Amino acid sequence: MPTVHPTSIIDPSAWLDEGVTIGPYCVIGPNVRIGSGTLLHNHVTIQRDSEIGRDNVLYPYAVVGGDPQDKKYRNEQTLLRMGDRNQVREMATIHRGTGNGGGVTSIGSDNLFMATAHVAHDCRIGDGVIIANAVMLAGHVHIEDYANIGGGAGLHHFVTVGTCAFVGGMARVPQDVPPYMLVEGSPAKPRKLNEVALTRRGLTAETIEALKDAYKRLYRDNGAAISDKIVDLRRQYAAISEICRLCDSLEASARGVHGRALESFRADNKRSSTTASPRPVMPMVTTTSTGSAMPVGR
Repeated sequence: MPTVHPTSIIDPSAWLDEGVTIGPYCVIGPNVRIGSGTLLHNHVTIQRDSEIGRDNVLYPYAVVGGDPQDKKYRNEQTLLRMGDRNQVREMATIHRGTGNGGGVTSIGSDNLFMATAHVAHDCRIGDGVIIANAVMLAGHVHIEDYANIGGGAGLHHFVTVGTCAFVGGMARVPQDVPPYMLVEGSPAKPRKLNEVALTRRGLTAETIEALKDAYKRLYRDNGAAISDKIVDLRRQYAAISEICRLCDSLEASARGVHGRALESFRADNKRSSTTASPRPVMPMVTTTSTGSAMPVGR
């Protein structure tokens, strides 16, 4: 059975799986499901319409599943989905999606959200991501697996940060960050290959040397256009999937809006006084838990 401190307030529609621990003065709103082994320290709020997986740890004053900070939001039912083994540290905030943005904010597994970090509506975070203190993710940002965002960085809406990329502290990020690269500055620019992450992920020496060559040719060599350099890299390193992924990312960003691939797919016209009709939102998953659970208030 779950363990719930008597000072906490749990909506009757919330569902707590076996082994959940709810500390003092927590508030869990309607249509929330929390997976086995998850721990909420004191004063945690899960506002509503959220699926929290197994073995997550939420620290004091974290607010998860909050209403989107978006004027286009019209109280439509939207969701937050969080995977397993995430840590959400003190005063971090993670908001649900919007109907206009697809309806779901999605968090993978094994991520660390440090104190006061903010994840806005419709963001999608992969696995193994580190979001440092006071990072600000605007709406619709995508962070791919094993990326690392340094403290105080601000990411423009619809930005994509590629896998194994590193964003330096206090960076202003108005454009997509290519996978495997380290960027910093205002505006953020690629400074080097993120060799530390690549080594940790077990990439071969051959692959790392190919990516080093790609970085030098793309960002240090003058002369040929980036598009021509991409053609040459694809030809030379056709058998290395990481080079192909890097080239795909650069081409997608070039096709996007101001270097943001995702913004070319936005549902609304940002210059119009009216907004597009909200996209349909998938209902909450209501599968039966395999272990003992607590449908609170039922």
